Amino acid sequence: MSGVGKARRISIDDFRHVALDEVSSTNTEALARARAGDSGFLWVTAERQTGGRGRRGRQWVSERGNLYSSLLLVDFAPPEELGSLPLAVALAVHQTIISVMPLGGATVDIKWPNDVLIDRRKTSGILLEAERLPDGRMALVIGIGINILARPDLAQYPVTSLADQGVSISPDELFARLFVNMADALSVWDEGRGIGEIVARWRQVACGIGEKITVNLPDRSISGIFSGIDDKGLLLLDSAAGTLSIAAGDVFFG
Repeated sequence: MSGVGKARRISIDDFRHVALDEVSSTNTEALARARAGDSGFLWVTAERQTGGRGRRGRQWVSERGNLYSSLLLVDFAPPEELGSLPLAVALAVHQTIISVMPLGGATVDIKWPNDVLIDRRKTSGILLEAERLPDGRMALVIGIGINILARPDLAQYPVTSLADQGVSISPDELFARLFVNMADALSVWDEGRGIGEIVARWRQVACGIGEKITVNLPDRSISGIFSGIDDKGLLLLDSAAGTLSIAAGDVFFG
C-alpha cells in the first residue's frame, strides 16, 4: 500500500499470517522476509523467541504462553508520518487487552507513547523497526509482545500479566483479537491523515496526565508535569524551562 494516492479502508482480509514455533525474534523473521521480497501486510507469530528484544536493544524474555507477534508493512506510509504510528499501535493493543479483562477489574491505560499498563504495571512491549531494502522499498515491522502467563523481571518498571488479573486465554485467541483491532487502528490512522482522531482516542486512555514525571533521554533526564500530548503525538512536559515537546524517551512516574 503506497503512501501516495486515495486512502482505502484496511480490512482483515488484507493481511496474511504465518505461525511459527520458535524463532530468534518475530521482528527479525519479518525483516528477513521483507529482504526476500515479501510485499507486506504479513503477521508473523511464534510460540517462543530465543532472541527477543525491546527498545534500546533491551532483552525481552520470551517463554511459551505469551503472545509474540510482528506485523510487516512495506511502503505503507510516508516516512515523515510514521512518528505518530506508535500511538495507533498502542490503541490496538489497549483495545485487545481491555476486551479480555474482567468487568470492574483493574485500570488499563497507556503510558506515553505505547506502553499498555494494567494498574500501572507494564503488560506489553511494542517495538517498531524500519529498514530501507536494497530495491528501495521501505520495510516497517511492528513487534508486539503481551504477557499472558509469564512476566519478565524488568528492573526499570513494575510488570504484570493477564494471568495475574485472572484472565485465562491462549496466545492464539489473544492474537485473533489483536488481528482485528490492528486493522481498525491502521484504518483510522490512515497513513497519518487520521492523527487527529488517534490523538483524541489516545488522550482518553492516557496514564498520568497532570502528574509529575521524569523523562529519560539518551543524554539526560528531565522532570516536570506531564500535560498531555500535542496534535502530532509529542509529549508535552511543563518544566522549569517552560513547556517542552519531546519526541522520544522513557517515562517514569513520580
